[in-house]
Amino acid sequence: MAPALRGAGPLLRVAPRWLSPRGAGASSQAGDVPRGAGVRVRFAPSPTGFLHLGGLRTALYNYIFARKHQGAFILRLEDTDQSRVVAGAAEGIEDMLDWAGIPPDESPHKGGPVGPYQQSHRLELYKKASEVLLENGTAYRCFCTPQRLELLKKDALRNRQTPRYDNRCRHLSSERVAEKLAQGSDYVVRFQLKEGVEPFHDLVYGWSKHEVATVEGDPVILKGDGFPTYHLANVVDDHHMGISHVLRGTEWLTSTSKHLLIYRAFGWDPPRFGHLPLLLNKDGSKLSKRQGDIFLEHFVQDGCLPEALLDIVTNCGSGFAGNQMGRTLEELILEFDVGRITTHSALLDLDKLPEFNGIHLVQQIGDERLRRKLVMELQMQVEQVYGDRLVDREVLEKDYVERVLLLRKGHISRLKNLVAPEYSYLWVRPPVSREQLQTISADVDEIGKLVIGLVEGQTAALTTEGLNEDLRGLQEQTRGTKYSSMMKLLRLALSGQQHGPSVAEMMVSLGPREVCERIKKALSN
Repeated sequence: MAPALRGAGPLLRVAPRWLSPRGAGASSQAGDVPRGAGVRVRFAPSPTGFLHLGGLRTALYNYIFARKHQGAFILRLEDTDQSRVVAGAAEGIEDMLDWAGIPPDESPHKGGPVGPYQQSHRLELYKKASEVLLENGTAYRCFCTPQRLELLKKDALRNRQTPRYDNRCRHLSSERVAEKLAQGSDYVVRFQLKEGVEPFHDLVYGWSKHEVATVEGDPVILKGDGFPTYHLANVVDDHHMGISHVLRGTEWLTSTSKHLLIYRAFGWDPPRFGHLPLLLNKDGSKLSKRQGDIFLEHFVQDGCLPEALLDIVTNCGSGFAGNQMGRTLEELILEFDVGRITTHSALLDLDKLPEFNGIHLVQQIGDERLRRKLVMELQMQVEQVYGDRLVDREVLEKDYVERVLLLRKGHISRLKNLVAPEYSYLWVRPPVSREQLQTISADVDEIGKLVIGLVEGQTAALTTEGLNEDLRGLQEQTRGTKYSSMMKLLRLALSGQQHGPSVAEMMVSLGPREVCERIKKALSN
């Protein structure tokens, strides 16, 4: 038996020497779990597509669990089904974890002490593991042809039974196996399922067991092309990487008894298991990759804050002391307790995402350090949208952009709202004519002069409260223009629009010089 390492949670075991190949991404002798290792969890997606909300939630719970227990969060790519691998998906998954603010401690890109972290680079490891099971009699070579397996399937379906392998090759004599090998016959390696599985305690579902041998045939663990199936690869890798806790989707709950049989066949102590309930649409239907809006790239392009996305996928679920909106990642880690996760599916209402995003945007605008990042992001967005139309480059200056953010705090749900057409007046001068203003009031010259005089005479910084009061006073000096008409005229002169923020806020945003320039330009056109 391999020597034990003690850490948080259950006993961990170091892989034996035959499970210690070096490879890409390994920074030390692979198979040597870092000394003093405690909690080690992994997120192990298949790069058959890009990261979606269900995968993000699984990764997030693993990340939070690791941080809660000062452990390590590992990204491992399970790409053994090469026919389904999507080009760029592997890199995209890690990029999206970085964007979401939950970067792995060890990964294909970062490397680590137990790499490589991509299963297609670990084939020799699985081959040797299958040889161990063949030698101790818990696995066997199966020479059944695809045609025979297809006939078994058709026969079962014809009899309205669940297709399953009949374990025929389990009973081949060693002489017959040797004869087949000498003939060069193709084969796969299957694992012998045994009845009488032991119950295991799931961190979420409690005591559980599934008599897999009564409902399934012996599963393939190593395919003819040398690639393992999930059942072998995930057991070998979790042991080899010193994984202490496996937090994965509830769809794997019924397979866990099978995996525990494989652990027993190797003589290894298994990790603790916790299966997360499903993340569903608000109507209870399954999230589908056909829904284009469940991939993280969609949310990035739509201007969603990663903090809002983490907040909404945890808010609809369980595992936390409360479920109030606006929680930061640090607060989620503080509140998390795996014992609070319930077995109820989490219903995700993406219609609420703008509200979540708006709350986190308010928090970030109010934080000086985070606001600096928002200023830079908004500067880039303005440049991208209005670049060749920016007559006055001063609108890209930090003080101006920051002032816009502070004034619009609580009124926008996404940063990109501020580069939408309704806010174009903040960045480019609107084409407004004197004739347009005269349709609102014949007193355009008088109103213009009064407002210019008011603004040019200001010695203190403009404020919306002060301007609201001053504009009321100006209206009383006109020859009869109603206050509402005067505001309508000024709004048009400053923004070219009939709706939007208050005129006072527009004036504060634009600043005294720009207010005067726009009014003068409109009166002269």
